[in-house]
Amino acid sequence: MTDHETGDEPDWNPEQLRNAIKAAGVALWTWNVDDGTFLMDAKGYELWDVSRGSPLTFERLSAKIHPADRDRVRSAFVATRVLAGPYEIDFRILTDASDVRWISARGQGNDAGIVARMMSGIFLDVTGRKQAEEGHELLAGEMSHRVKNLLALASGLTAITSRSTTSKEDMVLQLTQRLAALGRAHDLVRPLKGGQGNAALLGDLFTVLLAPYDDEGAFAGRIRVAVPRMGVGESSATSLALVIHELATNSLKYGALSVETGTLDVSGVLAEGEVEIAWSEQGGPVVVPPLSADGYGSKLLHRAVTGQLDGSIGYDWTPSGLVVVLRLKENRLSV
Repeated sequence: MTDHETGDEPDWNPEQLRNAIKAAGVALWTWNVDDGTFLMDAKGYELWDVSRGSPLTFERLSAKIHPADRDRVRSAFVATRVLAGPYEIDFRILTDASDVRWISARGQGNDAGIVARMMSGIFLDVTGRKQAEEGHELLAGEMSHRVKNLLALASGLTAITSRSTTSKEDMVLQLTQRLAALGRAHDLVRPLKGGQGNAALLGDLFTVLLAPYDDEGAFAGRIRVAVPRMGVGESSATSLALVIHELATNSLKYGALSVETGTLDVSGVLAEGEVEIAWSEQGGPVVVPPLSADGYGSKLLHRAVTGQLDGSIGYDWTPSGLVVVLRLKENRLSV
């Protein structure tokens, strides 16, 4: 009969036990609770990044524990003297290379089980698991932050659109278009190398957001874009997307894009830390300056440019077409 059939534990030989411990990647330790002497196998010394040159004690090992975790770990180890049953505690240690490593200490508590005043257990490197957990927490926090920002932005756009439209159909159309523009801008944002955040290319923002207004597509039809090659941060990309959408919508209603013969040129220069973008419309209806700049669309543009982008916006109502000049700080666009 097999051990499984009789219910008896198999007789593991030392070689099998050593192979199993090595495969599991665990380090063995014993602690003399009277004099504080600590003993570990070779894996333990490697894990804690300590040398065998001097006697290993609980105090010496404790000095390697991250200062923020040290008191907690000391208390936990002392508690194992009186608390019966298995225990497990995770904590950080600092290696000689100043790297942070996560260790999980596991053992059996209660003095009643001590043999020759020695407690035993294992150490396990759980750095990978902890880093993954931290990554998940950061991602969850970032997603929560983004959702809150998007909800606040959508709420603001809804309020502005409701006040600037006269019918629910018009409101739905304008709000949907504005939100779609934000969605397209968000799709352009990509992580930068070296953990420097997220950004979109300035030229991509203009060409992608203006493409729906050009029958033949950007660069090939009546919309031409030539701006400096530079990154626009995630927050600024959202604000700039609203600006581009509002200018294009106004042009489609009243300006050059309202007629087939109209053209739009978007050009830009970068000098002395400032980006100047000229939005030039030609070939459209005769330009008539508005009687008032207090419209909700104008307020949205002004708020986005001066408030969120910390820049300025100027209008030149020339007879041949509207010219809008945006002046934006390069360092602010990277945010």
